[in-house]
This record gives sequence, C-alpha cells and structure tokens, in this order.
Amino acid sequence: MADKVILLDFWPSPFGIRARIALREKGVEFEYREENLRNKSPLLLEMNPVHKTIPVLIHNGKPVCESMNVVQYIDEVWSDNNPILPSDPYQRAQARFWIDFIDTKLYEPANKIWSTKGEEQEIAKKDYIEALKILEAELGDKPYFGGDNFGFVDIAMTGYYIWFEASEKLGNFSIEPEVPTLMASARRCFQRESVVKSRFDPDEIVAFGFKIRKIHCV
Repeated sequence: MADKVILLDFWPSPFGIRARIALREKGVEFEYREENLRNKSPLLLEMNPVHKTIPVLIHNGKPVCESMNVVQYIDEVWSDNNPILPSDPYQRAQARFWIDFIDTKLYEPANKIWSTKGEEQEIAKKDYIEALKILEAELGDKPYFGGDNFGFVDIAMTGYYIWFEASEKLGNFSIEPEVPTLMASARRCFQRESVVKSRFDPDEIVAFGFKIRKIHCV
C-alpha cells in the first residue's frame, strides 16, 4: 500500500514552504491542501488542535506539526535519498542550534517589518539585519549552510529568503549590501528544482505583504 501524504499549508507561509521543499527534495508525492487561516478547516483543527497552525503533514492519517519538526520527520521516514540533516551527531546538533536561532531571532523583527511603521519598524529592521549578519558569518565561504550540500538550515532560511523582496519594499531598505554572501547563497537555493516548484510568484508575496500592512497599519 502506497503512503498517503497530505500537506495542509498556506501559500505565502515562510514555514509551509519548508515542508514543500523537503517533500520535493525526497521525491515524495503529496496532496497539497490550501488552508484559509481566517476560516480554518475542520481537518486542520482536528490534526493540529494545540496550535491550529500550518504546515501540518498528514502521513497515513497521522499528523506531524511544526515546520522543522515536519522536515526532520520527512528526512527520517524517506531516508533512502537526499539526506537533509547531517549524519554526524555534532553537525546535527549545530544545525538544530541554528534553526532555533533563525526562528527566535528572525521571525519577530521580520513580522514587525511587515506590520509596523515608524520607530518600531526601524528597530525591527536593525534587529533583522543584525541577525542576518550573524547568519552570514556562520555561512562563511560555504555555498550552503550545509557546506556543499543544500540541507536543514538552508531549507529553514529559504522560508525567509522568499520574503526578502517583500521585506525590502515594505521596510524601504536593502538587504543585499548588508549580507551579500548570504544573498548569494539564497540565489543558489532559489535555483534548486525543489524550491522552484515550491515558490509562488515573488510579486504575489509582495502584494500579500502590503495587504498585511494595510490591515495592521491603519
């Protein structure tokens, strides 16, 4: 019996794209179900009753929640090809450390760039660039955070990379001059087939970002 894989997702989500990329890196066939986060489906509420958020991977009827937990699950279940996490325990621990840094230090300022203005937005931009510079230092001269191989941390960052253009336009600032090496790695990520098939039109994400701004900055 073939695996039945369903992904509950929301198209511009920086978290949902992580699951989409991981599934495509592994060549897993899946059914994509778009969620309306203002009117969540009964299936989403049933499968993720604690946080009620996307993405949710439903594998043979069993849910897996939280984006990087989903990515790790995908890597472990479909382990025959394209490893996502390093095999070395120390490198795995380091990858998990940087995932925590990314979602702790990038999410809040990124959200404020989209949803605030004035001094609050200026502080958010500063915090965002500072976090990106730390990540660029960790990247060093490697093509990817995973070294020569696209991996766990790169998948996490791609969720933020897809919002870079929208963040720049919403915040009236430029990211690339601050972190050119990180931007070069982002472009490499965008060239991967798994990412190409998982991304939506950048202009649509920019338009969605301005919709968020209109709602929050009245």
